[in-house]
Amino acid sequence: MVSFEMNDRKKIGLGLTGFGIFFSFLGIIFFFDKGLLAMGNILFISGVSLTIGLKSTMQFFMKPQNFKGTISFGVGFFFVVIGWPIIGMILETYGFVVLFSGFWPTLAVFLQRIPLLGWLFQQPYVRSAQLIPMMA
Repeated sequence: MVSFEMNDRKKIGLGLTGFGIFFSFLGIIFFFDKGLLAMGNILFISGVSLTIGLKSTMQFFMKPQNFKGTISFGVGFFFVVIGWPIIGMILETYGFVVLFSGFWPTLAVFLQRIPLLGWLFQQPYVRSAQLIPMMA
């Protein structure tokens, strides 16, 4: 059963996930710095594990329909660690998109409800460009 209350473990997990995304972004900005990218990956995975729980994380990554994304993300992380950050980030991005593709419609609805940003995503030319699928 999923608990929606925000306890300290979930707060720390969200913080680690945010720092993981931030360090990954810095690693890309600084010309694919492998140290920043590896640190971002470790923080992201540990943050997700703390936020949703270790058991739920293992169940999510081990679902048969998520194997392709999990393997791609893991191999990409390995390539980042051994020093091939560009190839690793390409594989990780592919794995991330495959793993979290089921969450894009939920993200689209969330983006529409943000006060200033939502107005942009509700414009007809943005909807017609099919940038955000299933936004109705």
